[in-house]
Amino acid sequence: MNDITYVGKLTMKYSISLHAHESWEFVYCTGGSGAFGFDGETLAYREGDVVIIPPMVPHTNGSEDGFQNIHINMVSPSLCFIAPLVISDDPNHFLLDAFNGAYFQFYSDRKEAAALLSLYGDLISCYLAAYRTGVTLTPVVAQIENNIIANYADSSYELDAYMRSLPFSYDYLRKLFQKEMGVTPHRYLVDKRLKMAAELLVTDDSAGARTIMDIAFLCGFRDSLYFSKMFKKRYGVAPRNYPNSGRVNTVPVPDAESPRIRLL
Repeated sequence: MNDITYVGKLTMKYSISLHAHESWEFVYCTGGSGAFGFDGETLAYREGDVVIIPPMVPHTNGSEDGFQNIHINMVSPSLCFIAPLVISDDPNHFLLDAFNGAYFQFYSDRKEAAALLSLYGDLISCYLAAYRTGVTLTPVVAQIENNIIANYADSSYELDAYMRSLPFSYDYLRKLFQKEMGVTPHRYLVDKRLKMAAELLVTDDSAGARTIMDIAFLCGFRDSLYFSKMFKKRYGVAPRNYPNSGRVNTVPVPDAESPRIRLL
């Protein structure tokens, strides 16, 4: 978890061509500003921002005035993000200190360097998770999120009906939720249900005696075939094989249909 595999630094650059990484990438802008491009969409950043890019997401990076950064590649970070997003450092620049520390230890010859680098990976992941939770949502997005959390395990829950009951356009709410949360309301709902299923398969002593239909229903799915398809798409294995698959608590398989952009 949180294993740093590479740390690099750019002193001044104006463009980075289209590419992708097998691991997660965290880019701290240490100077200037710019924008990452994802499949025709952009994610702007400035000095003090960290851009988070999931595995295998093609992206470019460009700026008219130039940018500087420290970039880190990490395997299996303990984060719940599934789409690119930007998170700002706090006024004390604790994240910058952590990125600088990771850079130093990655190139250090000290015998403790590997252990210290691992600690920096944990620290950076914790900071990013903590700073993400500090993002303020608009009231209606927070209301939708709370409603999903309160009802996602109920297979009779109708998210569309709830959203259409609100005094806003359905399309407006969907786009606003995706902008602030990084995923559509329906994807957020499915992710909650799949996470519950994964935890149930591992922690529930009676899960082995349950059928796939039982697990699906307990987690809010009406169709066990759809549940199995979505579970395998996210975790890379069928639900029944998940507890012994070695994929428990690992990063889910990237979804090509996932939203690409997270704007703050």
